Amino acid sequence: MFVLKPRTATPNLTINTLKESWSLAQQAPENFTMVVVYRGLHCSICKNYLKELSRLADDFIAKGVNILVLSSDTEERAAQASTEWEIENLTMGYGLTVEQSQAWGLHRSAGRGVTSIGIEEPAEFTEPGLFLVRPDGTLYWSNISTMPFARPHFKEVLGAIEFAVSKDYPARGELI
Repeated sequence: MFVLKPRTATPNLTINTLKESWSLAQQAPENFTMVVVYRGLHCSICKNYLKELSRLADDFIAKGVNILVLSSDTEERAAQASTEWEIENLTMGYGLTVEQSQAWGLHRSAGRGVTSIGIEEPAEFTEPGLFLVRPDGTLYWSNISTMPFARPHFKEVLGAIEFAVSKDYPARGELI
């Protein structure tokens, strides 16, 4: 598995969203682009996680952060999640490929049938990740998981961004 290191260029990421095509290279945030990978429509933890982000989206924008949430779900499943989870204010990407997941160091899982919330898991899907990318396309911070549990809380991420920007705090973890 590829390990993405802070202070190095992130892989190219061009993805379809529910509104248009989105490219990381075309982002011009004041401070960061935040890429949040979620498991998909079948994940009730993802629903709550993205609802929290949706509530805080304006706070991230005020701190100079562009937001993309994406999964390996189909367009139809992403649209269903956006509507049913009431997160239409987030840029919702879909169709994250195996190759893109690998390039970003993300884990993949095999579907196991119907979940506890009654939604069928896809045959394969990408596990969660959160990435802060600087305007120059280098990785500032990442959090990658093999499970849906124990993800960074967005209020804490906001606080970390405020600290990092105000103190010009360098990216850490580059010596892998």
